[in-house]
Amino acid sequence: MSAPLDIEGPAAPPRSNGELIFAEPWESRAFGMALSLYEAKAFTWPQFQAALISRIAAWEAAAAPNEPYNYYRLWLAALEDVLADVRAVSEDEITARTLALAQRPAGYDHHRHPH
Repeated sequence: MSAPLDIEGPAAPPRSNGELIFAEPWESRAFGMALSLYEAKAFTWPQFQAALISRIAAWEAAAAPNEPYNYYRLWLAALEDVLADVRAVSEDEITARTLALAQRPAGYDHHRHPH
């Protein structure tokens, strides 16, 4: 089963010549997490799509010139929203994990680290 990704419309992922575009490695990981969780039946695609459209609409309504559009930041926020909504993870867990990840040095995931 694969997610019925929009080809057009507000929730459509960025594409070039029909291929998905990821500017940074975390974007493809966020994309893959959402698809994997959908395929594991953690949520329905309409639930995720509604959360993504809601996040995009909120960004459009509040967008300031210094806040550039980043589809995958909104994608990740929508994933957090839908996982909290279906109680797959608590908002406190999301916040704690976000803070832990934010404290990592820049490029942390792109270098080999001793264990």
